Amino acid sequence: MRSGKAYPLDAGVKGRPLEEPVEMVLDLARLQAEQPGLEWYRPEEQSLWRFGSLLPLDPADPADRACIVTLREGATPLLDFSDHPVAKKGGFRLKIKEEGRAYPGHGRNPTQSFKDRGLMMTVSMARQHGLTKLAIPTQGNAGDALAEYALAAGLEAAIVMPRDTPMPILGRVAALAKLHRGLHLDVVEGTIREAGKRVREQYEPAGYFNVATLREPGWRIEGKKTMGLELAEPSTPGDSWRVPDVVVYPTGGGTGILGMWKAFDELEALGLIDGRRPRMVCVQSAATAPLVQAFEAGADEVAPVEPGRTMAVGLNVAGGAGHFRVLKIVRASGGCILAVAEEEIAAALRDVYLDKGCWVCPEGAACLAALGPLVAREVIRPGDHVVVFNTASMEKYLPLVRWLLVA
Repeated sequence: MRSGKAYPLDAGVKGRPLEEPVEMVLDLARLQAEQPGLEWYRPEEQSLWRFGSLLPLDPADPADRACIVTLREGATPLLDFSDHPVAKKGGFRLKIKEEGRAYPGHGRNPTQSFKDRGLMMTVSMARQHGLTKLAIPTQGNAGDALAEYALAAGLEAAIVMPRDTPMPILGRVAALAKLHRGLHLDVVEGTIREAGKRVREQYEPAGYFNVATLREPGWRIEGKKTMGLELAEPSTPGDSWRVPDVVVYPTGGGTGILGMWKAFDELEALGLIDGRRPRMVCVQSAATAPLVQAFEAGADEVAPVEPGRTMAVGLNVAGGAGHFRVLKIVRASGGCILAVAEEEIAAALRDVYLDKGCWVCPEGAACLAALGPLVAREVIRPGDHVVVFNTASMEKYLPLVRWLLVA
């Protein structure tokens, strides 16, 4: 990803870990030759597997199908939020990509979070490569997802979480670990930074494969890219593929940004979209904002910061292996990176719940809070089609946010 060096498919899987973050490169010329037009696309499939051979494993292939562990994830709805006060005043169309709660007539993520996409693909690829023990440092949702899919696949998994992980997430993983011998929960003081250190020092030497963000060979990116594919696919059969004008995304490690950008590049290579891209917006918490500091300084690299405290725990990431790439993508798109204060996150979450009964998570609320500043910066313009990601259900954060829900 950084050096342009090519690696074999099994690089880093057994033996020495990868020296840098990588992305998988699909043979799109072969795909077009073997499945011309849209033969690889299965819109009737109500999960992310609708994208067939544009994923590293294809359920139509018997060998691949034997490795896939799916709980019908993805194919989540785009909810119309154009009556949001900022959207009405700014004259733009606003939709929320709902990765949390299930809606009738759509797919859903089984642990109510976008992390299901990346961890499903990771567990499936791990099975293809014969791995049996996985470990992950996490602020919460990724651990919940890995626990779910590892159990479904019959793999061992070690989930390392900070002590202040929201209790519904921590409690669920703890219960699963109590009930299943192959699942282990390890709680640390600090943040995902300390959790990562524990995985490297304790679990890797014990034979666990580290599936932290960008420590694995691009598998989580492949799962997350399905969010970009879903944004671009036609809502009505026969319509053209097209991308939004602006994507507003809560950014901790940044895998979703990398994945969506990869999806758009692949769709262009297949002739389904042109070279236009959404203006990509990364939203961070003012408590922990390493990307914001680098973006505003014009830097090419992102220096780690001291993590703070935020109800948007998924944003409490002090540094990330792929942050340098996130900076490049945002700048290439004409987007921006900005931070929102804790009180702004709280106000946005409260307002959308009381106004619409919508259970956005704090990270999704941070994106809604960013809309006004984005209009002021002219990143969002009149007539734009804007998509905000709600990455999980509020249900998973209730002890942190319950006080906001009283009228």
